[in-house]
Amino acid sequence: MIFREYKALPSRFNNFWKEKKMTKDDYTIRPEREEDFREVENLTREAFWNVYAPGCTEHYVLHCYRPKEDFVRELDLVMEKDGIIIGHIMYVRSHILSIDGRIVPTMTFGPISIAPAHKRRGYGKILLDYSIEKAKEMGTGALAITGNIAFYGKSGFVAAKTKGITYQLDPDGDYFLIKELVPGYLNGISGTFKDPDGYTVNDADFEEYDKQFPPKQKLRLPGQLVPIEHKE
Repeated sequence: MIFREYKALPSRFNNFWKEKKMTKDDYTIRPEREEDFREVENLTREAFWNVYAPGCTEHYVLHCYRPKEDFVRELDLVMEKDGIIIGHIMYVRSHILSIDGRIVPTMTFGPISIAPAHKRRGYGKILLDYSIEKAKEMGTGALAITGNIAFYGKSGFVAAKTKGITYQLDPDGDYFLIKELVPGYLNGISGTFKDPDGYTVNDADFEEYDKQFPPKQKLRLPGQLVPIEHKE
């Protein structure tokens, strides 16, 4: 497997980033390292397989995003427990296009992955909330995502349309969510959010990449959003 170039964080981030240890449950949150790449991609694949669609492509999105300029390396984080990686989250720079033509910087995140054996134990929220605090320390004004309000609402997300922001692919979608990290950051802003281009998956490239992992059966299951589709 050939990994794309991924440089270490610049030294100016040394003081910004300190490993977060929660001794109660014996886990650590730290930056992803190059030697983690394959393990994290496999974890992401296992976490999302047949969840929202038959199979999944989230691990490929992560694989392709690392070398991109809008990938936020400071917020490329893993969670370890007993020396094993059980979670991961990545962030990407994004923006809202205001109706008056202004480009309002934001960030989005995802995939956020928790190993199946550790799901529904609170690890996902711990990792999410910690990463949000780091994004806030970086001066990020707001986060925009698509997701389940029942989960993300616990971390302060609200339906974006209540703030005057709509999702380009589904302007009426209640699952497009936003969270201000700077109070009042979106005051007076109305506009549209478009997914960053890196979330688009090429079918042929993905299928070739996925051959590097153990075969898994794609299943259509109740509760999935849509059958899996890739864009050219």
